[in-house]
Parts: sequence; structure tokens; C-alpha cells
Amino acid sequence: MSTVAKVLIDGPSELIFDYSIPDGTPVVPGCRVRIPLQRRAATGTVLSTGPAEEAGFRLKPIAELIDPEPLITPNLIKLAGWMAGYYGTPLEQIMRSLLPGAVRQETHSAKTRAVVHLVKMPEGEDLDRLSRRAPRQHTILALLEATGPNSLTDLGGGSVRPSIKALEQGGYVEVRQEAVRRDPDAGEEFLESKPHTLNPGQQSAFEAICQAIDTSIANQEPGTRNQDPKSDRPPSIKPILLHGVTGSGKTEVYLQAAQHALDQSKSVLVLVPEIALTPQTVNHFKSRFASLQDQVAVLHSHLSQGERFDEWHRIRKGEARIVVGARSAIFAPLPDLGLLVVDEEHENTYKQENPPKYHGRDLAVVRAGMEGCPIVLGSATPALESFNNARSGKYQLIRLNERADGASLPLIRIVDMRLETRKQKSSLAILSDRLRTGIESRLADGGQVILFLNRRGFARSLQCPACGHVCGCQHCALPLTYHRTEERLMCHLCGYQAVVPRRCPKCNDQSINLQGYGTQKVEEVLHAVFPKARIARLDADTARKKGVLRDTLRAFKSRKIDILLGTQMIAKGLDFPNVTLAGILNADLSLHIPDFRAGERTFQLLTQVAGRAGRGEMEGEVFIQTFTPHSPSIQFARHHDYDGFADQEFEFRRQFGYPPFGHAALLLAKSTHERLAEFTLQNLHQRLEKDLPASISLGVPNACPTPKTHGQYRFQLLLRSTTPRILTRHVQQVLSNTTFPDEVTLVFDMDAYDFG
Repeated sequence: MSTVAKVLIDGPSELIFDYSIPDGTPVVPGCRVRIPLQRRAATGTVLSTGPAEEAGFRLKPIAELIDPEPLITPNLIKLAGWMAGYYGTPLEQIMRSLLPGAVRQETHSAKTRAVVHLVKMPEGEDLDRLSRRAPRQHTILALLEATGPNSLTDLGGGSVRPSIKALEQGGYVEVRQEAVRRDPDAGEEFLESKPHTLNPGQQSAFEAICQAIDTSIANQEPGTRNQDPKSDRPPSIKPILLHGVTGSGKTEVYLQAAQHALDQSKSVLVLVPEIALTPQTVNHFKSRFASLQDQVAVLHSHLSQGERFDEWHRIRKGEARIVVGARSAIFAPLPDLGLLVVDEEHENTYKQENPPKYHGRDLAVVRAGMEGCPIVLGSATPALESFNNARSGKYQLIRLNERADGASLPLIRIVDMRLETRKQKSSLAILSDRLRTGIESRLADGGQVILFLNRRGFARSLQCPACGHVCGCQHCALPLTYHRTEERLMCHLCGYQAVVPRRCPKCNDQSINLQGYGTQKVEEVLHAVFPKARIARLDADTARKKGVLRDTLRAFKSRKIDILLGTQMIAKGLDFPNVTLAGILNADLSLHIPDFRAGERTFQLLTQVAGRAGRGEMEGEVFIQTFTPHSPSIQFARHHDYDGFADQEFEFRRQFGYPPFGHAALLLAKSTHERLAEFTLQNLHQRLEKDLPASISLGVPNACPTPKTHGQYRFQLLLRSTTPRILTRHVQQVLSNTTFPDEVTLVFDMDAYDFG
């Protein structure tokens, strides 16, 4: 009986067709193939293979096998199927996430170079004759004999080609095309680090993870008693939630656990939430595994297409046994996965903004279950969903309550900016007297300072005091931010830029004023107040160029910078022992937004920033400047009381059925026609109400808090349920049976994180 392959065709059409497999062609699930589609050739991914069913027509055969080996592992194909059902996302869209563009598109390939190898040296008179008749050939042979193979470019490129050709014809050298790795960390030096002695808390965590690794390996052995006969999936192991205070040495536990997994011939995947954390995490792993540096691969969006192509194929071939990367690295095709680590698991940056709108942490838990390997979720401020899973026994909870070096947690002081603005008689108080005095004292003692403000630019907006007009974006319902460095007004959502007006565009008044402040304004103030201090700013504007982020953090660590001012990219995961003071300039930015997670995010952010201080021998101090000092998020952060914050937040969430006591999903309708987007969502709301399952709570259509972005008006509908798959199934059934205007885009976001 002939064998057929189900092939997912590349493109937005979501077409899956059966094709016959030619005899002798090794087609297996995960392979990339070229197939005939009507009157053209197309490419696709094999989802499955099996015996042909009886049909009244002949199947077209696969034209060509693009890759001799499958690019997607069987477990990743299963993961894609799970994503399609849970998030309600087309399978083809998910496949585009599994295979990076650099790998999927045939425009990229491995980079090669011509390398000249010495075959033999002339002897006696032949060598003397060559030195007189062709001195350049003699020099090339002598160099190859002394230094070994050399690239044609290093030997002189085109100028030496005739000499190389003559030597090749004489049988003295051989020219081979060899692959060149495009290394993202080329030129970097990693000094070998030795494992640190673990304190009792770290040792307990390390032993628990090692036990989980050993158990998973035992479960995967053929004939194990724990194997479920009804499933082809190995028995699952409880995810481990490693709840350790800032500076408790979670990274050292990861490193030693990774070594244990490598010793068992397993591979390791480490996820970090931000690209900003990737260089430091890569440095930790490449320094610890210095003898295996070539086996540490990196995956994140700042790689070039060539670097991503090379790193991805190194992972697929098993040449890299450790992968460190951001959210999308969850799809790394690692064979024999033995340990999965999600660092700073609470971070909302693990949530994908564009379809497929998956959550990296949740996918990591699902993939670990499919692979039968342990997963460690680490954080000083775990997501309430993860903490609730630990309390209910679904996850194993391990706590690290003390800092690794025995240092105490920093002293946190709350500065009431309502009093400060009266004292300074200014509505734009940036540095309070207490914070300024604290910085002076710490700098005098040789310490370093981190200042955090989660708003880039110079001023939040440009406003006319005469008529109240605010310069806004033409495409978004947001004021434009003034950037003094570029002397431009910019929209941080769509990137629109405008010239700074000298007069009010509406009433022509000349007294147009700047409102609020961003990191550029703070940097200017710091230079004025601390003229002798070495100050650096790190935000999306300064870190745009490749290498700036890594160079700035390296300079700060080597104490070439006294004050580091930055946005969220400096708020977590960074370890600088000489930082003795951290200042949070406006703690209210993330607090007063229409999102049920606002309090949780504020608490997490304050705790993470505070954790940057006091990691060395000197005691740390933190100043939180706020206009709402009595907020529970701020008060619990002040006392480093995570459990207290979680208890009061759980009570609020339970009353309204918000996560972790239910799943929240959003339906978003957007269009350039405001009324059309609103009417479409209202019509959809009526259709969803019909035959609505009892487990689903349906909200009402409303304009988004930011009602217009990128030139499109936005309306949203909130749905809540304790059974996410029933919710997804109901929404997808209604969407598939409804025709929508071409001008309207509908987006379904399961487990939504962005309510703006």
C-alpha cells in the first residue's frame, strides 16, 4: 500500500493537502517539501504520514524533499496542534513561529569560505626550484606548513589565486569549501567560572531539580512502570516554582542543575523575558561551560538573519546542547531535552503581542510535559497564576528566603511626592531632597546608583496653556512625546514623528509648554545636580544600535559609570554588587491604568528594581517616589511581603473571576472606520450570547482605553471562563459562521495580558 503525507501549504490560506510519497523518498513529519499546487510549485511542511485511503482519484506526488532531515521535532508538531486548539490560531500561522523566516525561506543558506589545506611539501631539488621559480608559491607552502589551513581570503584573496591553482595542479594543496559560523558573540571573551558553594537553601533547590531530572530520565526508559499505556507521552513531572528573593542565587542553581542535565547526555533550554537580560545570561552560561562554549546557542530577535540561520541549525543538529533565548526560543528544536528553565517567569514580555498570541511561560510548561522533562519557573515575584498553582499542589514550590551572600534585603523608603512638590514649589519635582541627598552620600562612599523611570523621551507631551491643545499623533489617540536629542515629537506606539512647533498649532500662542518628564529630561537634571558623576542612560533610544546595551552594562559593572538611568531593561535580572542605592522616580506610572493586573505589575516592578541594590558588602537603600504612598502594591513592596500582597490580591481576583480563578480572553475589532468596528463587535456580541455555555461570562463591547492606534479605531469585548477550551471553541465556532466586512480585523486573544 502506498504512503501519503499531509502537507501544510505555506501561505495564509491554511491549506492542508494529501500527496503521495515517491518510492525511496525519506519523508517524515517535520520535513520541508516542494509540491505541485494547481499550475505552480509551492512549499510546505509535512504534518503526518500514513497509509493511503481508498479514493476515486490519483494523488499528486511530492516533487522534492527540500531538507533530508525533519526541521520540526514530533513534540513540536504536537505543541503546534495544542496551540491551535487552545489559542484558536490557524496552524499555518503557528508553523511560521516554529520555523524562523531565515530557516523557512530559501533565500538564506549556510555561509562557506574557501580554505586551503596543505597536502604535501616538495622535497629536495623540487623545493629549491620552486623557491627560485615561484617564490610566492614557496611562501604559501611555508605558511601552510607553519600555521595549518588558511582561508583563501587570509592568504591574499584574488591576488594569490593563480599561485594556489598551480599548487593545486601539482598536488601540493587542496582547496575545500568549509562552513563559516556567524557567531553572535564573535570577538567576545568568556573567562571560565567555577561553581560556587551553595548555601542550604540553594542546595535543597538544586537537589530537588536533580531528582526531577533523574526521575524524568527513568520514566523515559522503555518498560517503565509509570508509563501510561493509553498515552505516547512520558509521565509528567510537577513543574517547580523557584520563589527566591532578589539576590538569592537562583542563577547559580540553574547553572549547576544544567550541568547535571548535561552529565546525563541531555540538553538544556533557558528562557529569559527580555533581550536586555540575554547578554548577561549568555555570559553566565558561556563562562561556566567554557569548555563547551561552542555548544551554547543564542536565539533572540536582535540576531541577524544569517546568525539566526546558523544558530537554529546548530541546535537542530545537536551541536548546541544549551540554548539561551527570549520568548520565541521555546520553539528551539532541541533533541533530548532534559531541563527547561524560565527565568523571571512573571514577566508580561513572555506574552506574544502579535498572532499567534501565545504565552511563552505557559507553552514552556506544556512542552515540558510533552517532552517528559522537568521545568523550573524562577522569580522573586512569581505571577499570581503560578503561585496559585503552587499553593494548590499543581506545582512544587521551593523557596529561597535569603540572599546567597548573606546580605540583607535593602531598606526601602517611601517618598510622598505630594509633599515634595509643595516643598519645591514646582509641579515637576523630579529628584526629591531625600533621594538627592542619598545619591550624594552613596557616590561619596564609592557606591553606584541605579535610577529607574519607565518613560523614555524628554517630556510626556507638549501643551498650550492658553487653549489647552495637546500635540497628538495623527494615527493614535495619544499625545506625542518630546525627544530633545532628536528635536522631534514622537509617538511611542506607531513611530510617527513631527517637527516641534514654535507656536500652538490651534490658537497660535507662543507659550506652548512641556508637560511631564522622561529619561532624557532626568539625564539633563542629573548632569546639572551631579556634574562630577559619570552618568549613562539606557532605554530603547540609546540601545537601538547593536552592542550598545552590552557595552553599557559592561562599563557599569567595571565601575566606569556612577549613575545608570534607565527604563524597564535595567529593572530585573542584573547583578551589580557595587550598587548601593536604587531610586524609582515615578512609581505610579503602571499603577493607574485600566487593567486588573496593574497592582500586581507595580508590586513586581518595585520589588525587582529594589532588588538591584545591596547585593555586595555594603547595605542597600531604595527610594520610591510616589503620589499614592498608601497603595497596597507600594506598601507590601516596601516590606518585601510577597505573600501578604498575594493574599489581598487573590481576594479581589476571586470576587470577579479574574485569573488565576478563571481565564480572561479578549475579542478585539479594529478598523479605519470607527462606527464599522463598533457595529461589528456589537453584532458579534449578540451572536456569542446565543447558546452561550454556562461556564462563560460575557462582557459588553467597549472602546479600548487607547481607542485608536496605527490609524485604526479599536473596540474590545472581555470574556471570562473557568474552562478555556470551551471558551475558545465557542468563539471560534461563532467566528467561522459569521461573515465580517473586509475593512474590519478581528483578533482573539486567549489569556490576554494587554487591555489597553
